[in-house]
Amino acid sequence: MAQRLRHRGPDGAGEWSQPGVALAHRRLAILDLSEGGHQPMLFDSQVLTYNGEIYNHERLRADLPGPWQSTGDTEVLVHLLAKHGSACLDRLVGMFAFAAWDTREQRLLLARDRLGIKPLYYRLLPDGIAFASELKALLVLGQPEIDQSAVRDFLFHGYIPAPKTIYRGIAKLPAGHTLTWAAGRISIERYWDPSTAIVARSAGDTVRELDALLREVVPAHTLSDVPVGVFLSGGIDSALTAYYLDAPRTYTLGFDAGARSESDAARRAAAHLRTEHMEMTAPQADFAGALEQMPGLFDEPFGDSAAWSNYLIAQFARREVTVALSGEGGDEIFCGYPRYWSRIGARSTVFNRSLARYLPPLSRLGQSMQRHAYVGLPAYAAALGGLTAQQIDSLLAKRWQEPEYDYLWFYRQYWREDLGPLAQLRWLDLKTNLAEGLLTKVDRTSMAHSLEVRPPLLDHRLVEFMLSVDPALLVDQRRRRGKLLVRQLMEPRLPAGHLDQPKSGFGLPVHRWLRRHPQLLREAVRRLMDRGVLQRPVDSEFRRAWYLLVLDRWFTAFG
Repeated sequence: MAQRLRHRGPDGAGEWSQPGVALAHRRLAILDLSEGGHQPMLFDSQVLTYNGEIYNHERLRADLPGPWQSTGDTEVLVHLLAKHGSACLDRLVGMFAFAAWDTREQRLLLARDRLGIKPLYYRLLPDGIAFASELKALLVLGQPEIDQSAVRDFLFHGYIPAPKTIYRGIAKLPAGHTLTWAAGRISIERYWDPSTAIVARSAGDTVRELDALLREVVPAHTLSDVPVGVFLSGGIDSALTAYYLDAPRTYTLGFDAGARSESDAARRAAAHLRTEHMEMTAPQADFAGALEQMPGLFDEPFGDSAAWSNYLIAQFARREVTVALSGEGGDEIFCGYPRYWSRIGARSTVFNRSLARYLPPLSRLGQSMQRHAYVGLPAYAAALGGLTAQQIDSLLAKRWQEPEYDYLWFYRQYWREDLGPLAQLRWLDLKTNLAEGLLTKVDRTSMAHSLEVRPPLLDHRLVEFMLSVDPALLVDQRRRRGKLLVRQLMEPRLPAGHLDQPKSGFGLPVHRWLRRHPQLLREAVRRLMDRGVLQRPVDSEFRRAWYLLVLDRWFTAFG
């Protein structure tokens, strides 16, 4: 199992066992590069295997008696667990997934950080429990049956939401939760549930408090005994991250398609901020390479084509650094997505709803009308852009369908009728797509190259502060703009016009490629039909054709 995770920790390996229990660890050496940081780590009755970084570990160490054998954060965590148990989680500032075995109580504690930056999977067995950072390690114990409902969820979301995985019997521990196992029984509890109460502040006071908090938070995430860099795009969030650091190394990925490339804007920002800037250009999008790599990266279907861009920039940065900061999370906490100002559901009319019922669900007009027909939670789901329920039921073979399947089950857990529309959207974004989509993409594509990526904008102190800010201060729906406070904060600190750059993202130009190579989609769909997964073909104009390509490649590799 540990060998399958060697890419996550090429700098060392450790094992510990007693009758009936075994822990293993792969080390990516970042803090205390000596043998003092070796894991699994033992103290008192605790045995710890841990992935992540605790940025306030030095402050926490000062309140503990020791004795100390290292200068890293792992030893601080194992001492905290020995003294406080799972109650210590409230004290941690950082990103983490860990397992702690209590030799005295014969009890296992699994924990995942508040926002889900680090992954954690588990598998209940007839005589115990197994866990790992990635699915591929758990498949050493045998490959279970595919969960057909997870395939439906993948097509709806573009990822498989927690606690599900593609396999029956293997689960993801949700973000901000713990799992305790003892004598064959498990209990799962949420330990972080931030307040959404709005605190009355003026825009000026909010900007000043935000500035002070960023000055504390962002530099704290550079804690490392190895080189650290910053991913710099043409957007606001990565430039903000670089601004609060002292002459960082910055890395940018450009594309040969100039309209999609953000390298010029990133280069201007880097010069303005006086960073040590490096950039690479992808001469052309290697779709075939991307599709071949995706199954092994994620171990289950994952539909964000931007994963390949993340993979390339991580590969590039890893030549010089072991840690990279990114601007992930800025769109969620600062309200940067178009859905915040597009008044979701406002285009639903009797006419749209009628057309959505009667038009062919896979036609271009049918797809458009379905997305415009919804209001409320279904409209939010449609705005995120997976396949609609009608499309999935039209595509999947009968044995892969389930009558009256609730495609909204994941979103429904976090739908808050007590919040206003903008606060409701922000809460859903933080609780659903962030951990399961965005952060999953970043973790797998970076750790494939043994690169640790840290998102300082998802420091829980900053997230809690932003949840207390009235989103009306962040969004101008009339001018169709978000991130107003961040714009006010950063406009004088960045090159003129930088904040007006169009948001392009790192997705691949899939539709253009498919128009040139339609046979690739035809062949993928034919294989899925031969497997009995799909019941009908689609053409190259289908809006989510990439999902079907990914699904085909996953079945070819694992199915």
